[in-house]
Amino acid sequence: MGMKSKSNRLPQAVLLKQILKRCSSLGKKNGYDDECSLPEDVPKGHFAVYVGQNRSRYIVPISFLTHPEFQCLLRRAEEEFGFDHEMGLTLPCEEVVFRSLTSMLR
Repeated sequence: MGMKSKSNRLPQAVLLKQILKRCSSLGKKNGYDDECSLPEDVPKGHFAVYVGQNRSRYIVPISFLTHPEFQCLLRRAEEEFGFDHEMGLTLPCEEVVFRSLTSMLR
């Protein structure tokens, strides 16, 4: 049983690494500081996402990546947009839903 739950975590760990790598590569492509690879307005331990029809930008803590609800959003983002594009990490949900979700995760 322990082996089964360990194998279930592997895809999530791989997904999280891909997301963090994608966030880091965005900073390099957009000319941000190579050392931190993020825009100056993104504090350490956070990353930017784009949400809704207008692609509003939100800065969220990396700790959100461990929440199943947020991971579900990330899986939907991967299915809809993939992680290899120039649009930034875009989440496929309405802003009001995203704000509601993030207020519960804080």
